[in-house]
Amino acid sequence: MPVIVVANPKGGVGKSTLSSNIAGCLARQGHVVMLGDADRQQSSLLWLQLRAAHLPRIQGWDIGEDHIARPPKGTTHVVLDTPAGLHGKALDAVMKLADKVIVPLQASVFDIYATQDFIRSLAKKKRAEGTELAVVGNRIKDHTKATEHLQQFLDTLDVPLLTMLRDTQNYAHLAAHGLSLWDVPAHKVEKDLNQWQAIVDWLAR
Repeated sequence: MPVIVVANPKGGVGKSTLSSNIAGCLARQGHVVMLGDADRQQSSLLWLQLRAAHLPRIQGWDIGEDHIARPPKGTTHVVLDTPAGLHGKALDAVMKLADKVIVPLQASVFDIYATQDFIRSLAKKKRAEGTELAVVGNRIKDHTKATEHLQQFLDTLDVPLLTMLRDTQNYAHLAAHGLSLWDVPAHKVEKDLNQWQAIVDWLAR
């Protein structure tokens, strides 16, 4: 059962948006998906609650005070939305579970500096745990100095950049209704689906 973890110690970088769309993509492919929400804000859980019953089903879990949670019976794929500030023993526990880890990163000097040590730490852990690690640029605006600086930073890492996701209101509009990119007619989100194809291919490997 593949476990896909979306992680970044900084808040507000789009972890829940990425997690919910990964879950939506896998569910549309026919997989039995669990979207686990370990973030105190419970954004992914809210997204699940907003999701209509006629859409491909995605199940969730609640993390109790004992931090014990189990996928529902029959689950084939787990997507885990992690909290800001993930580190130490909690990070180690996640890495032991994870088959793939995606780190969303915005083109901001604050995000880059807040995340660089985390990514390098994950790169070391992935060799020990056998976990695949990749970065996704999020809320990217083309032809800006910030995006150029992000690319320069990523070039210093031994971690693949899967894609750059544009800054668009499509994600906010979809999230408000518990939808993913794969729950609406493709022509309405064609540009975004094209940007996501590298993520889809990486998840399928």
